[in-house]
Amino acid sequence: MKRVIKMSDPSPLYTQIEKDIRKKIEDGTLKPGDQIGSYNELSKRYAVSLITVKRAVSNLINQGIIFSRVGKGLYVAEPVKEKLDLSKHKSIGLVLQDLNHPYFSMVVHGIEERAYELGYNVLISNSSNKIEKEESQIDHFRNLGVDGLVIASLSLEYKATEYLRKLHEEGFPYVMVSYIHDPEYWYVGSNQELGGYLAAQHLIKLGYRSIGYLHAGKGNILSEIRKNGYYRALTEYDVPYDAKFIFYLDEEHPNSVADRFKLGYDFGKKWKSIEHKPSALFVYTDLVALGLEKALLEEGVSIPDDVGIVGFDDITMAAYANIPLTTVHQPAQKIGRMSVDVIQKRIDGTDVGNRTMLNPALVIRESCGASKRASTAGSAAHEEVIP
Repeated sequence: MKRVIKMSDPSPLYTQIEKDIRKKIEDGTLKPGDQIGSYNELSKRYAVSLITVKRAVSNLINQGIIFSRVGKGLYVAEPVKEKLDLSKHKSIGLVLQDLNHPYFSMVVHGIEERAYELGYNVLISNSSNKIEKEESQIDHFRNLGVDGLVIASLSLEYKATEYLRKLHEEGFPYVMVSYIHDPEYWYVGSNQELGGYLAAQHLIKLGYRSIGYLHAGKGNILSEIRKNGYYRALTEYDVPYDAKFIFYLDEEHPNSVADRFKLGYDFGKKWKSIEHKPSALFVYTDLVALGLEKALLEEGVSIPDDVGIVGFDDITMAAYANIPLTTVHQPAQKIGRMSVDVIQKRIDGTDVGNRTMLNPALVIRESCGASKRASTAGSAAHEEVIP
C-alpha cells in the first residue's frame, strides 16, 4: 500500500488514510477477505502514529467495511446485502456537508467517541455540498429509524431552512453543530463573538495599532459575528477602527476546502498592490489564513515582520504551516461529545437549553510575532494556549 499522506492537504492525516483505504476497497484493489495489515503495520506504512491509524479505521470498522481479528490484523469485510433494521439498535444519524472539512472531521471524532460510550451506533452521510442531498439523507435516516440526528448544515444563511423548521416542530431529537443564528433551534457550538474578540485583543496587546479583518463576505453572518468581536476589542482598547481594513472575499464556492484555501491564496497574491495595508490581519478561518500565508511567502512578504496573522478554528494543519499559525481554537471534539449528550437528553425527554455555547481559546504560535514582540520573550514556548 503506497503512502499517500500529503502535508499540503489541509484535511487531517487520519481522514487522508481513511479515504485511501476506502478508495482501494471501492476500486477493487482490496477485496473482501484481504488482510489490510495490523495497526502497527499501517502506522509504519503511512508514517503516522498509532492513534492516527486507529482514528482512520474507526469509521470503516463501524460501518462494517473492514473488521479486526484479535492478534491477526484488519481485513476487508464482505458487503452487507440485507436491509439494516435499526429498530433493534440505538443509533444516531450524522449529516455532514463535507467529510474532508478539517474542522468537522474533529467534531465527528468527538461524536463517535461519546456515542459509543452511550451505546449508540453512528451512521455517517456526506451531503457533498448539495442542500437537496442533505435533506434526502435526513429523510433516509429517519426512514431507517435512527433515534436522533446531528446536523452540520451547508446552508450559509445560518438560519433555519423550511426543512429544519419542520423537524423542529415535529419534536424529533436533533442538534446542529454548524452555526445557526436562530436562537430557538437546538445548537452546540463555540462563542464566535468571543473568538473574534480574543484574536483582535491578542494583536492589540502585542502592540499592533492597525489591524485588519479578512471577512468571508457581506452576506456571511458567521463571519460578521466574528467581526463584531474584533470590533469590540478595538473599541475597548481605543484602537482606531478603519473600514478600509475590512477586506471582503468573494465566496462563490465557500464550502470546499480547496476553494477556501484558494480564496486566501488569491488575496495574498494581491497584497502588495493594496495601498492601504494594516500591520496585522485577523482572518475569519484557518483554511483562508493558510492560503494567505502561502501566497504571501511566495511574494516575498515576511510573516510576522511585514504582517502578523491570526486565524480561526485551530485545524490540524495550522500547527504545521511554514509559519505556524496563531489561531482561535474551537473545542471541536468537545462540541461533538456534547452534541451527543444533548441528543441523549432529548431522546429521554429531559429539558435542556436550546443553545450550548463553549468558550474558544487562543493558541499562540509564530504567525502573530508574539515571541519577537514580547519584551521578555526569553525561552518562550513554541505554542501557548490562552483561554
